[in-house]
Amino acid sequence: MSSLQPHQLSLSVGLRDDATLENFYSHHNDLAVQAVERIAQGSDGAAGDTVAEPFVYLWGEPGAGCSHLLQAACHRAGLHQRSAFYLPLDQFMNQGPRLLDGLETLDLVCIDQLQKVAGLAEWDEALFHLFNRIRDAGHQLLVAADAAPRQLAVALPDLASRLSWGVVLRIHALDDDGKMAALRARAHDRGIELDEGVVQYIFYRSPRQTHELFALLDRLDRASLSAQRKVTIPFVKQLLGW
Repeated sequence: MSSLQPHQLSLSVGLRDDATLENFYSHHNDLAVQAVERIAQGSDGAAGDTVAEPFVYLWGEPGAGCSHLLQAACHRAGLHQRSAFYLPLDQFMNQGPRLLDGLETLDLVCIDQLQKVAGLAEWDEALFHLFNRIRDAGHQLLVAADAAPRQLAVALPDLASRLSWGVVLRIHALDDDGKMAALRARAHDRGIELDEGVVQYIFYRSPRQTHELFALLDRLDRASLSAQRKVTIPFVKQLLGW
């Protein structure tokens, strides 16, 4: 099967509109957010700018926010007139490692779910060569996985070494208080004021994954706008049947 080129892939991979740095509730992840901001901007060191690292590796448990940050980096890069591409390997690994061909022509490449292909010989080799091509082109690479580089089942020693070359940062998942604070903050950004009772009622009756909480908030937002009602406990009960 012939490989998709970057311009073809861009038609297949969509970025979530709400995956922005402003929408990311950092909560002990400030260093990671700053690193993503710098690599997205691609500062060149002129006029006192901080030079961005050429390679950043993020890792964290599912739901910690790695995918959000990689997509946010692409959005931010676009604001700086830089070409960027987001590649979630869990969705496209069946296309084969030739998907990586030509990505070094882009200013910023963001590769998500690296653990899905780690240890597969053809993928290990292709990622190693992509790393080198991006470095030689003077461009930047941001990757994410569910484990630190040394904990990945990478079979190629040269790739294992490369993965630890740049900045390696753990994304800490939100605890329950942090998730409720993030829910309130996201609601506030959408013009919804949730009182503490509503937040707790939603939180203790819904799935705890942050993306599922935010999806539920989207549903409540649409329903409240349609019904011209505030989001209250009776409204949530009526809508969700809780």
